[in-house]
Amino acid sequence: MATLKSLKGKTIFMSGGSRGIGLAIALRAAKDGANVAIAAKTAEPHPKLPGTVYTAAEEIEAAGGQALPVVCDIRDEANVQAGIDATVEKFGGIDICVNNASAISLTGTEATTMKKYDLMNQVNARGTFLLSKLCLPHLKKSGHAHILNLSPPLDMSSKWFKNHTAYTMAKYGMSMCTLGMADEFKSLGIGVNSLWPLTAIDTAAVRNVLGGDQMAKMSRTADILSDAAHIMLTKDPREFTGQFIVDEVLLRAEGETDFAKYAPGYDGPLAGDFFVPDDVFASVPTKVVTGY
Repeated sequence: MATLKSLKGKTIFMSGGSRGIGLAIALRAAKDGANVAIAAKTAEPHPKLPGTVYTAAEEIEAAGGQALPVVCDIRDEANVQAGIDATVEKFGGIDICVNNASAISLTGTEATTMKKYDLMNQVNARGTFLLSKLCLPHLKKSGHAHILNLSPPLDMSSKWFKNHTAYTMAKYGMSMCTLGMADEFKSLGIGVNSLWPLTAIDTAAVRNVLGGDQMAKMSRTADILSDAAHIMLTKDPREFTGQFIVDEVLLRAEGETDFAKYAPGYDGPLAGDFFVPDDVFASVPTKVVTGY
């Protein structure tokens, strides 16, 4: 088994993905001719958010892939199982599980309702565990099996907890799935890795939750993550596993030198993302500003 040049013919089951980072990763795979099942809740247009599972499927097919829109609440085990069964029925199996869906509330302990706490932990940590668990029987049959979690390096500094303990717990729950499952599934030849951005990414979350248009201006496009994810998902899963990858670090290691294309028309400092360890910021030439 070796690194692939293309994801042509591979089947991806992705949580979320009707917009933003997940959709960008799906479209990059679709350019290769991959099959992509988008499992997300958005069946009807949202008044403040772009995209549905159906518009995502149309974009995937326009990009050259095959798509299956799956209306799915990843908190519901039966929902997820039905989506996986439909994917296997349509495409014959699953090669790659992408845990992209995430819930966020950047609130302190007193301001975090238990409803929000439960939502973040059910979608982020439990959802990642559930999708990985239910995809596993099919991944075991694949000759090129990956689980990719959109989750951060496990940097256990209190600064990442003090302002939003509940969110950090939920997000690190995804990363702990990477840590444990990479070793658990190693003998099966299944690669399990995490991917995280160095900088903020211009998504609905950035515009609506984190800082509006000014933060979006200081953010990169989701293309940097889709390019990094493509590299990761084409690597040999028997050799590439248990990695907590930061997008720019990987792309530089792979020979990429043009990072201006990921922030077109902007040459100022970029907003550094949460959870990126200080030594990672120091390892790249990109100028970032952080609130930590």
